[in-house]
Amino acid sequence: MAEAKTEARDGFKSRWGFILACIGSAVGMGNIWRFPILVSAYGGLTFLLPYFVFVVLIGATGVMEEFALGRAAGAGPVGAFGMCMEMKGKKKLGETLGYLPIIGSLGLSIGYTVVFAWICKYTVMAITGSMYAMGTDMATIGGTFGATAPEAYADFTITGAATVWIVVAVIIAFIIMAAGIANGIEAANKVMMPILFGLFVILGIYIATLPGASNGYKYILSFNGSIDGKTLIYAFGQAFFSLSVAGNGSVIYGSYLSKDEDIPVSARNVALFDTIAALLAAFVIIPAMAAAGAELSTGGPGLMFVYLVNVINGMPGGRIIGVIFFVAVMFAGLSSIINLYEAPVALLQEKFGMKRKPAVAAMLAFGAIVAICIQPITSPWMDVVSIYICPLGALLAAIMFFWVAGKDFAEKQVSMGAKKPIGAWFYPLGKYVYCACALIALIAGAALGGIG
Repeated sequence: MAEAKTEARDGFKSRWGFILACIGSAVGMGNIWRFPILVSAYGGLTFLLPYFVFVVLIGATGVMEEFALGRAAGAGPVGAFGMCMEMKGKKKLGETLGYLPIIGSLGLSIGYTVVFAWICKYTVMAITGSMYAMGTDMATIGGTFGATAPEAYADFTITGAATVWIVVAVIIAFIIMAAGIANGIEAANKVMMPILFGLFVILGIYIATLPGASNGYKYILSFNGSIDGKTLIYAFGQAFFSLSVAGNGSVIYGSYLSKDEDIPVSARNVALFDTIAALLAAFVIIPAMAAAGAELSTGGPGLMFVYLVNVINGMPGGRIIGVIFFVAVMFAGLSSIINLYEAPVALLQEKFGMKRKPAVAAMLAFGAIVAICIQPITSPWMDVVSIYICPLGALLAAIMFFWVAGKDFAEKQVSMGAKKPIGAWFYPLGKYVYCACALIALIAGAALGGIG
């Protein structure tokens, strides 16, 4: 069957622009407040070794599959799933199923909008010095975060939260997204991602000079001699979530690729640099907590906005460190939400013929309204979306690509633009191993209450 035409669509201008945008979508809160706590909770290398294996597996299958699926369709998940099912004479069913990843992307983007609003507030506080002025008094630090996000810090019940900052967050996202793919998303990530990596390297070097930081490095590099099933599940879930494989963001970014783009090379680079970002976060946060004599016993928002603020404020040069850290986190959060909003925005353009700026404005306005309303339930909202809807969307995308479209289609689309055809290992690894792991992770993640 004929593939969708993509000549009229905006797209990425360069390979590295695309790679940096994809890295930006992947480098989010999962890398910063989830990855370090998992490394700590499950024992350094005991967690990292299976994590690395799963990153290689997902990068070599799921990431390539979603890029290729989007490029082949020249559309997001609705058009891509419809294209695959059209081969079986059931295009409408495919399009209907394609709305599930869109719902997941929109749901996650709304939750991230709330979190990004918190980040914007704390970045401004760091720059103005008001964060450092709180000192190391946990009641003051916790109370400040409680006033910002009462649902995330249970000891405080102040309401009012971050409504103004949510508006600020969507305005920032609109400025970038309204400019388009090449001039907006690609251009922004070309600036933000190198700065983010550079800032984390600076932080890592500084932390290494602090007394007691070596205990953090020793822990990261420790191995307890055995890897149990629960560690494997959490390692796969973190790799899965961290690489932004959910049947939406990678599919829509793939749809903006030219036919001569080398997808296997791009996928390897995305997996590599996302892993480097996660490791940088771990090598900053865990040694910093060790240097402060604090036990890394909590993940999620409390780690970043309460416990790390306490640690940073107690460091020599803490005010400067706070600015560097939260500027880096702001770039990570911003790059994530513009990717998550992109699939719903593209749907408005593809299905309803809306122009770029009105589509962005409409989707971000809707996202802001819902984000303001869900502030008291942000954590459970994010849990439902990330545990159930996003993994299911990723599994559906894999089924469409490997099982419905079939071997010839899959190998042709991944090999298109590559220096050499994809190896014979790709299709069976994706069809059987990756799909089976994704299904197991979905079921186990729901049973464990979340895996990434």
